[in-house]
Amino acid sequence: MVEAEGHRFPFDGEDVLTPEVLETFPYLYPARDALVEIGTDEWSCVCPFSGLPDFGTLRVRYLPSDGCIELKSLKYYLTSFRNVGIYQEHAANRVLDDLVACCAPRWMEVELDYRLRGGIHTVVTVSHGERSAS
Repeated sequence: MVEAEGHRFPFDGEDVLTPEVLETFPYLYPARDALVEIGTDEWSCVCPFSGLPDFGTLRVRYLPSDGCIELKSLKYYLTSFRNVGIYQEHAANRVLDDLVACCAPRWMEVELDYRLRGGIHTVVTVSHGERSAS
């Protein structure tokens, strides 16, 4: 329980995140670049400063190596952020780290595009590896 701006807003720490639910399936064409793009406008977490919810759009782009992310497991993983107090910049990096650990892509980019709140719009983009020219 955290007191923020005179109100009490309960939220969880990062220890409740569930990267262990992430699953992959074999990518049968590892010699060929296939740009995989995944997106959802149902991203949510909690601001650890104000205790207020943050909502936005999450986009993941990656070039698989040997495995692809199984989408239902990704949905379960993303849902684990719903009550977690995490700064926007840290959330993008945490998602990237967990997804890279899950599927070891050749290249991956995670973009979190947060909804406008208090007149401020934030987009955080982080990446892993180098994207090939193709």
